[in-house]
Amino acid sequence: MQETVQYLTEVVSARKPHQVITANPIMVMAALENPAYKQMMQQAELIVPDGSGVVWASRVGGDPVAERVAGYDLLHELMKRGERYRWKVYLLGASPEVVQETAKRLREQYPGTEIVGYRDGYFGLEQDDEIIAEIRRTSPDLLFVARGADNQEPWIAKYKHRLAVPVMMGVGGSFDVISGRTKRAPKVFQKLRLEWLYRLLKEPTRFRRMLALPKFVVRVLRERGNLTKSN
Repeated sequence: MQETVQYLTEVVSARKPHQVITANPIMVMAALENPAYKQMMQQAELIVPDGSGVVWASRVGGDPVAERVAGYDLLHELMKRGERYRWKVYLLGASPEVVQETAKRLREQYPGTEIVGYRDGYFGLEQDDEIIAEIRRTSPDLLFVARGADNQEPWIAKYKHRLAVPVMMGVGGSFDVISGRTKRAPKVFQKLRLEWLYRLLKEPTRFRRMLALPKFVVRVLRERGNLTKSN
């Protein structure tokens, strides 16, 4: 986490657009099944292991990462670092009420980091130019996009050079948690690496999406078997 924050601090100083993807097993499976999504991920400037399943897979594959870098935690670490450097932040996504409350709470928690603008995530292709112009006008150092992994990452990738924001990151349901609309998994679930189970229990409609998890496990173990045979 600290290496990531330090790296992104340098990115902000350099002013070069960077897309940060917080990868979890569902996104990895989406990339394996969708060539366009895979290409989009491969073109990102930085991918961090958000899901504990990705950390596990890296160990099974023999190329372990140091630790999980959860997107929700990375958002807060960047907001905290922003107080030192007086960074500017733009929030994009979620419902009008949620993003407004998220902006309010982040301003209270990190008064030294400036929220220069926010906009809900309910917009279509025809409004993209207007939103890009608004973000460019505010010239933020960080752009957090909360529109769901199937939408937010491709949207950032499509417009990252026009947006010209140093750090652009999809944050999924983070605004819902920050605003108080939903709760993050209790510490015991986090320690046991079962945040996905807590979310499923709270939102049973996520069941179909969660079917990617056992497929991910099977794929990792099969790849390890192939690697062992080739050696």
